Amino acid sequence: MEVLSGTTASGPAAGYRALVVDDEAPLADVVASYLRRDHFEVTVCHSGAEALAAAREVDPDVVVLDLGLPGIDGLEVCRQLRTFSDAYVVMLTARDTEVDTIVGLSVGADDYLTKPFSPRELVARIRAMLRRPRSVAAPVAHGGGHGEQPPRVFGPLSIDLAGREAHLGGEPIPLTRTEFDILAALSSRPGVVWSRRQLIEAVWGDPWVGNDHLVDVHVGHVRRKLGDDPADPRFVFTVRGVGYRMGSGQ
Repeated sequence: MEVLSGTTASGPAAGYRALVVDDEAPLADVVASYLRRDHFEVTVCHSGAEALAAAREVDPDVVVLDLGLPGIDGLEVCRQLRTFSDAYVVMLTARDTEVDTIVGLSVGADDYLTKPFSPRELVARIRAMLRRPRSVAAPVAHGGGHGEQPPRVFGPLSIDLAGREAHLGGEPIPLTRTEFDILAALSSRPGVVWSRRQLIEAVWGDPWVGNDHLVDVHVGHVRRKLGDDPADPRFVFTVRGVGYRMGSGQ
């Protein structure tokens, strides 16, 4: 495990920790150098087992994770990572197939890039992810005291923006950061239809240039965790040919 500190203590990503995991050492070093240049503190690993140990030790804000690691592969690393970390995960894959994408996102990855990729684009996407909590929160109404928004309630579903938690029937819902951000965006304007592109701009940010299908995959995960039947939903409705809207939960 190699730890590389940023060159200065200030900058857009100062104070953030990144874990880069790839068995191709030259590629890992290039990614690390771009992140370090952007003032991240970077830890580099070349195996799944090493990555899991490092994640427990350094508690990263973002993990750049190769899908095709030897031994414990990237999918299993991500699956185990999700049991103790809410770090953003960007999956790197050498194969641009829908199956790879869906499987990678289903275990908790937030975004993916296909090799070869631009390190600048990777850093831009990571910056956008780290800005997310500010981008999806609705403005606080003027007046009314202490300034914290009350939970958004949709029948048995409660969404607490301040605590970044959601509860269904009083039980916590184990949402990833991306899943929570999608739910926060949809619930900010109940009944209003969000296009896939609008959700991408709200959740992933303007630098994101991938396939809009990513939204459908993550919405599917949100629905599953809410126990929402796509054929007869209570919370997240599909508006065919347009996008998604938040229902009343009744």
